[in-house]
Amino acid sequence: MNIIDRYIIKKYLSTFVFTVGIFIVVIVVFDVSEKLDDFLKNKAPMSKVFLEYYALGSIPFFLNMLTPLINFIAVIFFTSKMADQTEVVPILSGGMSFNRFLRPYMISAGLIFTFTLVSNIWIIPYTNKIKVNFENVYVKPQKVSGSTMSTHMQIDSNTYVYIDNFDTRRNIGYKFSLEKFNGDQLTEKLIAERITWDSVATKWKIEDYTVRTIDGLREKMDKGTSRDTTLDMLPRDFEVYDNVFTAMDTDELNDRISKEETRGTGMMTDLLLEKYKRYIGPFSAFILTLMGVSLSSKKVRGGIGLSLGIGIALSFTFLVLVQFSTMFSLKGGLPPLIAILIPNIIFLTLAFWLKYKAPK
Repeated sequence: MNIIDRYIIKKYLSTFVFTVGIFIVVIVVFDVSEKLDDFLKNKAPMSKVFLEYYALGSIPFFLNMLTPLINFIAVIFFTSKMADQTEVVPILSGGMSFNRFLRPYMISAGLIFTFTLVSNIWIIPYTNKIKVNFENVYVKPQKVSGSTMSTHMQIDSNTYVYIDNFDTRRNIGYKFSLEKFNGDQLTEKLIAERITWDSVATKWKIEDYTVRTIDGLREKMDKGTSRDTTLDMLPRDFEVYDNVFTAMDTDELNDRISKEETRGTGMMTDLLLEKYKRYIGPFSAFILTLMGVSLSSKKVRGGIGLSLGIGIALSFTFLVLVQFSTMFSLKGGLPPLIAILIPNIIFLTLAFWLKYKAPK
């Protein structure tokens, strides 16, 4: 790297860190003002609010979500300033191509990409778990449903279960039935008034049950008051609050996806969206960096304010487009992978067009 490369990388990363600091202050101020009534109503300890909820939970969550916007604003801000101070023109006029000029930007974007990817896979799920647990106790406790109604689940290729009502607080299910098949033939059906999770024995306890066993033309009926059994399902499989998947680590998320392929409980789209976001989202660092440099490397009459305004508008457009494509996937049947790729493809196309129009 030459002096110009080091200069741009230093400017890029220092501006990015400075912008992150500003966003942290703004996020905390607005979030406290919005949730203060909830904190007071639910008697949240102030030490937990600032150390647990904000420092370890909300700040990492919001920064991870807004990294594309922060990155884009940082690139446009310092590149527009360089162009306004006539620093870009001598660099390009001195024989450096625009592609070569982009190299230090891409190196910096690579560092941000790596940090974001590592955070998405190994850090953010744990900080989200802290955030989710706090919110479900001190912010909006009603977000955790007390019961899950009418749950159908396939737990393996031959076994199906149904629970009419599952109490997620006490881990008790009511009106439970289990059916086992051999091909298309029903071989066993169990009906129980109640099923309870034993966290010590890590087994399910079935109470007041009736078992009907079918062997060709012969049938056998057994009744009992209580028995323990092992089933490939856990109480967390019935959790229905909307932020549960963001708090899963990557291994747990992949395991849930694998089980969902068999069970078909209707959560596959949510699970795949969360997985693809973690791996594809960080690539926006490269896309928005290319767009930001192409957009702001030319000196304009309006100064850095015009470029910064356009950059903020485009970055918010990117975030809105991400939300729209996600909703189309959840409600309209758009494949999750396509939904995550659409904003990146659209903005990558726009970035290449701006690069083509950039000063050479």
